[in-house]
Amino acid sequence: MASGNPETATSAPDPDPNPSAAPPPPPRTVVCVGDVHGHFTKLRALWANLESSIPPHAFRAALVIFLGDYCDRGPDTRRVIDFFLSLPSAYPGQTHVFLAGNHDFAFAAFVGAVPGDAASFREGWKVYESYEESEGWYRGEGFENMHLQGRRWAGKIKARFNEAKGTEYKGSIFDAAPTFESYGVAHGSADLIKAVPEEHKKFLANMVLVHEEDDVCITTPEGTKHCRLIAVHAGLEGKDVGEQLRSLKAKDTWMAKIEAIAGRKNVWDIPEELIEPPTIVVSGHHGKLHIQGLRLIIDEGGGYPDKPVAAVVLPSLKIIRDTDILPTE
Repeated sequence: MASGNPETATSAPDPDPNPSAAPPPPPRTVVCVGDVHGHFTKLRALWANLESSIPPHAFRAALVIFLGDYCDRGPDTRRVIDFFLSLPSAYPGQTHVFLAGNHDFAFAAFVGAVPGDAASFREGWKVYESYEESEGWYRGEGFENMHLQGRRWAGKIKARFNEAKGTEYKGSIFDAAPTFESYGVAHGSADLIKAVPEEHKKFLANMVLVHEEDDVCITTPEGTKHCRLIAVHAGLEGKDVGEQLRSLKAKDTWMAKIEAIAGRKNVWDIPEELIEPPTIVVSGHHGKLHIQGLRLIIDEGGGYPDKPVAAVVLPSLKIIRDTDILPTE
């Protein structure tokens, strides 16, 4: 009888060292909500569509980043902020991040919810003083101690028509009149400072200028990527990213204009410093829906009444709008 060669015999495969190990958990769902601009009805419809579109367990545990510009243009700023304040108790498993947009920062500045000292604020006026007359900066009660953007926000612009947008101005260059009216106050009135509830002022004071996450997944043509994420209302300029982030986290308000929340072309692209390791940069602000690589700009509505409020869901990159008609079971 021939005997087997122990060196050539086929050996049995090693058993699974940990047969009961569970598969890794799915990536956390991250929702980034674009500019709302006082459109409470649209916000409520968008939220309902998000809740219907995302699996319940994922929605209940989602990180939800609101990208800023909650006020102005639309009629219901007060109700929008009330909705935001209700979220932690209604969805206790979620994490909610509220970025300050340039409109929100200006609103906060007017009601005294921006940190800083009057002397530095007055220095900021000088940078743009050539625009004071045409923009009709606020000169009412308390203006002496106010950040430039608060004065611009509550001002009364001389022009009637915004040529760039093809719309009529609503009170100021920020279209702030509907925000005043949502609190029952005429545009430009110092009475707004008393009319805004303390919990709303606290909300405005607690908004962040930037938010970072170390590990967010995104679906790409090459597969799922693990990325850093930076959320900022407008974007980041192309150099000295570390210094920009430091200043934003510290809420440096001595600047008359904070480019990261108010810039345009200068903050459109991802800075080269953030290419490796890969970093998602997500913003609103620009009045466009733009997804190119890891640069996400989610502001399809821009505050216009006839355009949707949109959100992007990660990792899938699915766009959800308030206007979506979802299938019913």
